[in-house]
Amino acid sequence: MEEPRRLGGRYELSHVLGRGGMAEVYLAHDTRLGRTVAVKTLRADLARDPSFQARFRREAQSAASLNHPAIVAVYDTGEDYVDNISIPYIVMEYVDGSTLRELLHSGRKLLPERTLEMCIGILQALEYSHRAGIVHRDIKPANVMLTRTGQVKVMDFGIARAMGDSGMTMTQTAAVIGTAQYLSPEQAKGEQVDARSDLYSAGCLLYELLSVRPPFVGDSPVAVAYQHVREEPQPPSNFDPEITPEMDAIVLKALVKDPDYRYQSADEMRADIEACLDGQPVAATAAMGAAGGYGYPDQGHGYGHQGYDQPTAALRTTDPGGQTSMMPPMPPGDGGYGYGDQGHGGYDQGSNRRQKTSKASTVLLVAAGVLVLVGAILIGRSLSLFGGGADNRPAVPKLIGQTFEQAQKSGNNVGLQVVKGADAPCDDQPKGNVCKQEPAAKEKVEEGSTVTVTISTGAPKVTVPDVVNLKFEDAEKALKEKGLQVDRKPQESDRTPGTVLEQSPKGGEAERNSVVTLTVAKEITKATVPELRGKKKDEAVKALTDAKLRLGSVTESESPGAAPGTIVDQQFAAGQEIEVGKTVNITIAKASAQTTVPNFVGRTVDQYKEELRRANLRLGIVSGATDGNAIVVTTDPQPGTPVNTGQTVNVVAFGGGGGQQGGNNNGGGFGGLGDNR
Repeated sequence: MEEPRRLGGRYELSHVLGRGGMAEVYLAHDTRLGRTVAVKTLRADLARDPSFQARFRREAQSAASLNHPAIVAVYDTGEDYVDNISIPYIVMEYVDGSTLRELLHSGRKLLPERTLEMCIGILQALEYSHRAGIVHRDIKPANVMLTRTGQVKVMDFGIARAMGDSGMTMTQTAAVIGTAQYLSPEQAKGEQVDARSDLYSAGCLLYELLSVRPPFVGDSPVAVAYQHVREEPQPPSNFDPEITPEMDAIVLKALVKDPDYRYQSADEMRADIEACLDGQPVAATAAMGAAGGYGYPDQGHGYGHQGYDQPTAALRTTDPGGQTSMMPPMPPGDGGYGYGDQGHGGYDQGSNRRQKTSKASTVLLVAAGVLVLVGAILIGRSLSLFGGGADNRPAVPKLIGQTFEQAQKSGNNVGLQVVKGADAPCDDQPKGNVCKQEPAAKEKVEEGSTVTVTISTGAPKVTVPDVVNLKFEDAEKALKEKGLQVDRKPQESDRTPGTVLEQSPKGGEAERNSVVTLTVAKEITKATVPELRGKKKDEAVKALTDAKLRLGSVTESESPGAAPGTIVDQQFAAGQEIEVGKTVNITIAKASAQTTVPNFVGRTVDQYKEELRRANLRLGIVSGATDGNAIVVTTDPQPGTPVNTGQTVNVVAFGGGGGQQGGNNNGGGFGGLGDNR
């Protein structure tokens, strides 16, 4: 497998996220910090040009100086060397989401309130960059990301410049850099720009989000730029009745031709938007009314709103993506900010001077159009990514894992055609699913392009080798060589640890990449206590040894009914799990001691009771006389009979102090006396 390209010893490049005429953006992995990043690199064929090198580094410097949640962060910069040529690169925050351009092209219509909330995020980013002295110069939908959590991120400071920089006239070899649909009038004319130019572009963006169309469209960048300089936009509410007058006022104030009558800061514009969302009066409404409609004071020259030339018919744009373009600046004498020459107070429409000016303007515009057509071919594309922000082409969706029908729908959603290639066995996708696609997911392609997919016929079959009794490492290697996955299932066993005891499936065939479960021996750590009751001692020792246990102490105990020498009790119950090698104590039955019944002749009951005690016997039932002084006349068992120690002996007594049946001094009837003492 080919090793991924690595920059700076830590950034491993993956697939291309976007391409432009000047740079490429890759998805990458920061191996040092373990995070996903985006890496922009200058094209190798442009790296020989010092001007491109300088411009690329200027973007890095501009963006790296900005640290704000609403601005895509720059983490690192560096240079790679290819064929001894320095290739600069920028490491940026990877934003998981989509651009506002993609949102607009999806056909989704946002609520006006949600649109204003998104614009607040853009203005917060601009407010921060303007305070840092940096003008973005290319605010447009393609340069604003919306994360999956709804957070706004402004990106691509590729043509940003510091305020007061000598290059802030926006001209470069008599060309205007920017995206025509979002150019401020001063940008279109190649004049000095400042933070208010970004606010004009933000107004164009807000206009498009509200009305789902830019404020001006035309069949060429020059036509659109001309409208930015000369013509007034229609209120957004003309296209959507849900847009309120306050929203119209905010947008139209941002789009005033003269920057002195626009919002003067991003903070001022944001305050009006927040007031609108809160249902409060907005400053723009009063200002627009006092300024005569579109923010121009009535200076007595006849150039109120109704005095302007009528807008040209809006032509269908041939560049809906709004890519960055280069065009000649508008002639300084052609309309200024749409005022005409204010030093002369307003022209008669029939005057020769006005006619001459109009003819001169027409000639200049025609010449500009020719220059644009040539310049767009030679230069325009080279700036489409770097000079104008993100690549506007659709990204190829991820089709792998979908059915062909699902893949076709996914392609249609972004304007791409999905076709079948050859079917093929695929290891990681079930039969009928897409397992390969060309171009790859997230790669930028032209709208209407074809994406070819490979449909899986299922994983190929492989023979499963028999690995029982092998060491696990050897078994795993044998299975993986067949393209199979291994699942290890440990099991305590007296076999050598690591030995394969069982496998499932065993033999036969299985799909490649399927899982074979191996039961692998491990050292026993718990032992099961065997049943010892009723066994002899030597039998117990063997049973304990087999269970990896040891015999502990042995106690003998007289146990009536149990065969002498058999185990009558054990320390741990049978089946209990205990530690391997632990001792188990047992109790063994022993035979009872023998004695004989003592002679009773001449003994009283009390005397005979003592005789029995000394013989380890007990007095049982006393019949006849109950007095302790009564004379014992017979016993059961008879005297001299061998008996076990502890056994009871019953007696019959006569005489004494009398019994329950009465009698004389020689005794009475047979009472009953038990030895309860």
